[in-house]
Amino acid sequence: MTHHDSIKTESRQIGFISNALGKGEKISARIESEANNSLERTLKNVGGSLSGLTESQVSERLTRHGFNEVAHDKPPHALIQLLLAFKNPFVLVLLFLACVSAVTDVYLAAPGEAEWTGIIILVTMVIISSLLRFWQEYRSGQAAERLKSMVGNTATALRRISGANSPIKQEVPMRELVPGDIVYLSAGDMIPADIRLIESRDLFISQAVLTGEALPVEKYDTLGAVSQKSVQVNEQAPSDLLDLANICFMGTNVVSGTATAIVVATGAETYFGSLARNVVSHKRIETSFDRGVSSVSWLLIKFMMVMVPIVFLLNGLTKGDWMSALTFALAVAVGLTPEMLPMIVSANLAKGALAMSRRKVVVKRLNSVQNFGAMDVLCTDKTGTLTQDKIILEHHFDLQGKKDPHILELGWLNSFHQSGQKNLMDIAVVHRAEELAIAARLSGWRKVDEMPFDFVRRRLSVVVADEHGAQMMVSKGAVEEMLAVATHWQQGEQVQVLDATARAALLQRATDYNEEGYRVLIVATRQIPSDQVKAEYRMADEVDLVVRGFLTFFDPPKESAAPAIRALQAHGVAVKVLTGDNPVVTVKVCRDVGLDPGTPLVGRDVEAMDDATLREAVQFTTIFAKLTPLQKSRVVKALQANGRTVGFLGDGINDAPALRDADVGISVDSGADIAKETADIILLEKSLMVLEEGVIKGRETFGNILKYLNMTASSNFGNVFSVLVASAWLPWEPMLAVHLLIQNLIYDMSQMFLPWDKMDPDFVKKPRKWEANNIRRFMIWMGPTSSVFDITTYVLLWTVFGAGAAFHADGGGASIMHSGWFIEGLVSQTLVVHMLRTRKIPFLQSTATLPVLLSTSLAIVVGCWLPYSPFADSLGFIALEPSYFGWLLATMVAYMALAQTVKTIYIRRFGHWF
Repeated sequence: MTHHDSIKTESRQIGFISNALGKGEKISARIESEANNSLERTLKNVGGSLSGLTESQVSERLTRHGFNEVAHDKPPHALIQLLLAFKNPFVLVLLFLACVSAVTDVYLAAPGEAEWTGIIILVTMVIISSLLRFWQEYRSGQAAERLKSMVGNTATALRRISGANSPIKQEVPMRELVPGDIVYLSAGDMIPADIRLIESRDLFISQAVLTGEALPVEKYDTLGAVSQKSVQVNEQAPSDLLDLANICFMGTNVVSGTATAIVVATGAETYFGSLARNVVSHKRIETSFDRGVSSVSWLLIKFMMVMVPIVFLLNGLTKGDWMSALTFALAVAVGLTPEMLPMIVSANLAKGALAMSRRKVVVKRLNSVQNFGAMDVLCTDKTGTLTQDKIILEHHFDLQGKKDPHILELGWLNSFHQSGQKNLMDIAVVHRAEELAIAARLSGWRKVDEMPFDFVRRRLSVVVADEHGAQMMVSKGAVEEMLAVATHWQQGEQVQVLDATARAALLQRATDYNEEGYRVLIVATRQIPSDQVKAEYRMADEVDLVVRGFLTFFDPPKESAAPAIRALQAHGVAVKVLTGDNPVVTVKVCRDVGLDPGTPLVGRDVEAMDDATLREAVQFTTIFAKLTPLQKSRVVKALQANGRTVGFLGDGINDAPALRDADVGISVDSGADIAKETADIILLEKSLMVLEEGVIKGRETFGNILKYLNMTASSNFGNVFSVLVASAWLPWEPMLAVHLLIQNLIYDMSQMFLPWDKMDPDFVKKPRKWEANNIRRFMIWMGPTSSVFDITTYVLLWTVFGAGAAFHADGGGASIMHSGWFIEGLVSQTLVVHMLRTRKIPFLQSTATLPVLLSTSLAIVVGCWLPYSPFADSLGFIALEPSYFGWLLATMVAYMALAQTVKTIYIRRFGHWF
């Protein structure tokens, strides 16, 4: 896990553990001291300059302080990874069995009768399983690091570059910032280090990653005391440190406003870094994927703990040789151990992540591949996803609906002079003004101040002054929010009071534009009287505005949106739109792309609902409009409370809370820093078609993991059932312990290529989740089918091929039984791969991929060859009559027919396969 992932994990955990932390006091004291220093003193302390650092200074400080990275769960050294590959419950079981086998077969054996074969096979299985797991996890870790390097965050820093005449602003990787760097911030930026503000303008910072509180606080370029103008002073903060008005902390993010600041601490020396050192020592929160693997693993271990003692007691009581019974019971335990599970899981996830990368999807956390496939609800924003990531300014109307160039002039003054993160509508306004050569005649206006956009006010105001110094506030924003602070309207030179009738008329005109598919902003102004002129304005100054006109924007739907929505719905993924935009416009866009809008739910309705009511409402609502960031998050949580697996696609600052709370947070490479940091998956192109492909790949990945689990669990159960029957009937064990071990080793090797198998199209049509109960049911249903033919093989070998006659004649016949059942057991176990990998008829309706065909065929060939090989005598095998293979073929045909019949009944009864 890199810095990207650590921020998401820490944001979930830090609120619970920060009060218990006893470290970081020195860092806190130094930061608090710096907050109260003069700027000159701070510059001296960190060796900074208002003209920026030179390249040599940066290089020297990187060497001294290291990269600007906090403690995180980065991949361990390869040798550590190799050792960790052996840390698995199934591997530990095998090692325990190897130790017991060493005691029974070597230490307690009579002189000259020590038996090393079983120990060698057990150790071989452990080494093969662990080495394969290590190789897959090492490769997947390296691949994940390469993929994540494709999505890097940068900061704007002032640097003195050799050859340049003056300092220049440049984008540098966050990890390369050093103390003393001058950085520039605007809306959407992550705070790249602990910084002291030099200049700021309406700067609001979200400190939720450190405090858990989502409401932003305002920061100022002032000396340390607590800001009295904060939106909220966080009483739950770990200390008063976070309330310092002129210090911003690494890991937080800019909600609105701009700032210039100097870096005072980087990496582990930041406040965030001191917390991160403690966070990474805590166990990471378990995902649904982790819980699923664990539940299945312990299901199989519990099954083994029940069945092995039964096999041991039955063989000991019937044969009278308790040491042999113990050895055989241990071999059965090995047969019940799915030691390849860790390798299969790692290989599938790595293969899925790499396949998704070819579809321009970067997976930051491998486990999210499976969560992607399990997603059954996709919540998405509207702009740039359902619509093109390009907005066109269609009209600039006065209040009578007539085109008025003066309205565009006012819009340009507002959009051009705002210094925050320009959204698509600002870009559209500036572009249209340039097309009509309006910008050139407004060059005499200069900016005085601004009140940046936020998602509560939903408006942006700029104060500008003409060449004579007369000041005017120009505001634009959402219709209702603008009317809330307006008191008059102006048509031509006539200014009238904005009474209820006029307000209703303006709302109706805006609604008419919305129904035509346009997004609407109101433009309003206020002339600042000369006796009220000032250098800085606050949001409280947005009063007594005069409504001047409308700007209407057209956001054309993407051509790919409609087929993408149909494809997602065909795969069981419901699409819901969570937007801050107007509900009327959103309904029109949804209809255009083939999404049934139903009755929209707006933010104020969401706010008024309690949790139970909202849980009911989200079940049937498709459009959620005019939502604040916290309301988006609340909708996501309500869907999760209903048992849905929720994906959220967003790229803005306002999407960060929902991205953090979704099961799968999805953002885009062009998104805001905070959105990319929070997301699990990054799309290199913003397309729903890419998501549909990712869903399919996630389900294929999960399906191949389920194949191994179901095949292994059912065949193991069948083998144990067969062993119990044989132990109660035959005068000797049906196979020696070494035979069971060899059989299991060959079978496991044939399973190695399952990650490269394909899934039937009908499997990926629906979301899939981990359900241990389904695996238990599958095991009980399918396992005994192979036992039926194991028993017929016992009878066949006893009666037709002489095992019974040899026993009665001289007490022999065991070799015949061992050889015959070894071959039949291995062939049936291997064929079960093809029988159970699909709900269809194998080989006829669905065929495995070539790697799986080759590996299973090779396993069958090796199994049939061993009784005829040079090793036969030492292994206790005997060559069987050629006619045995005719009987074997008939047995396998009957087995496949029965397995297909049981499979059909199972599907009809339970409605699904796996």
